[in-house]
Amino acid sequence: MMKFLKTNKNAIYGGAMATLLTGLGIFLLGNVSGYEAKHLLTVSLGGLNMLCNTIVLATATILALLLTLLSVSFGSKNTLKNTHYYQVLNIAKFDVILFISALILFQFFNIPIVESENVPTSWFTAIYWATLGSTSIISGMMITVILMLYNAVTNLISIIGLGQDHPLLSKEDIDGTDDEQN
Repeated sequence: MMKFLKTNKNAIYGGAMATLLTGLGIFLLGNVSGYEAKHLLTVSLGGLNMLCNTIVLATATILALLLTLLSVSFGSKNTLKNTHYYQVLNIAKFDVILFISALILFQFFNIPIVESENVPTSWFTAIYWATLGSTSIISGMMITVILMLYNAVTNLISIIGLGQDHPLLSKEDIDGTDDEQN
C-alpha cells in the first residue's frame, strides 16, 4: 500500500485536491433545512445521475483501453521493467474500484427517495450532504485515475515514441536476465 501511495503520489494529490475543492464548495453552501435539502436533491438528481453515468462509461472505456496499452507495451522492441506493468495493474485496480463505486451511487440516485412520503423531512439533509460528499469523492477518484493513466502514457511515449533512456527500461544482463526484479 505504501509503495502504491509513493508511486502515485502526484495523481493521488491531484485527486485529493479536486475532492477537497469540491468538498469546500459543498461546505460553503452552509446548513440547509430538510425541505430545502429535498428541493435541492430534486433539482440536482439529474446532474448526479449524469455524473455517475459518465464515470461508469469512462472507467469501463479506460479498462478496455488498458488492454491496448499493454499490447503496445508488450509489442515494443524495448523491454520494460515490471514496474511499468505494476503501474498499469494499479490503474486497473483503482479504475475498477471507481467503476463499482459510481455504479452503486448511480443505483442509489435512481431510488425515488424524493417521491417517498414515508421518509422524514429531517433525513433529507443527511441524504443531501452524503450525496454531495460521495460525488465529490468519485470526482476526485476519476481525476486520480486520469492522472495515473497520463503518467503511464507519457512514460511509454518517452520510451517508445521518443526513444529516450528511461528508468522503466530494463537493462538485460549478458545472460539475459533482468538486472532488477520487482
